[in-house]
Amino acid sequence: MFAVIKTGGKQYRVSANDLLEVEKVSGEPGDIIQFGDVLIVGEGEDVTLGVPFVDGASVAAEVVEQGRGKKVIAFKKRRRQNSRRKRGHRQLLTTVRISEILTGGAKPSKKAAAKPAAKAESKKDGEKAAPKKAEAKAEATTAPLFTAPAGEPDDLTKIKGIGPVAAGQLQEQGIATYAQIAGLSDDDVARIDEAMPFSADQIKDWREQAKELAK
Repeated sequence: MFAVIKTGGKQYRVSANDLLEVEKVSGEPGDIIQFGDVLIVGEGEDVTLGVPFVDGASVAAEVVEQGRGKKVIAFKKRRRQNSRRKRGHRQLLTTVRISEILTGGAKPSKKAAAKPAAKAESKKDGEKAAPKKAEAKAEATTAPLFTAPAGEPDDLTKIKGIGPVAAGQLQEQGIATYAQIAGLSDDDVARIDEAMPFSADQIKDWREQAKELAK
């Protein structure tokens, strides 16, 4: 049996055990999710077409991993106007394995994978505590790249190529002043390039502009 599902604005033809990479959906590895927008369900020559979706049909899938796609660079230049713009983007992606194709409003038969229990550590007084390593790791990955300096932040939108959205993203990562951007090392630029949707060339251009503004 096969089905055609719609997710993230795209359509995919799937069958049981297919490994599929789609735009980000919520879920941790091992979780079972359902795609409810099923356009077609069929087996052999017996095909049911939805109007636009097949009533009562869904596709169950297991989340394999959450990740990001390759960086895509968008470059725009205006001739003889000394204007150019370069931006990078890495799409958030989720890899799923199709478990089963359901019809008639059926529910998934497969349960979510059990999460490993945290090991309890003995204390001197005999009490036990269960450290949450997964939560600690999540906090570490969401921590800002830099420590924001005290005081009022600068208006980063004065740097050509930084708009309100980009300025907000930089401030979330602890980058709030011209002096910070002007003082970025090549290693800092590489860290930002890896963690944020900005290219290394773009960040270096901002660094040169920030040196003038920081004077």
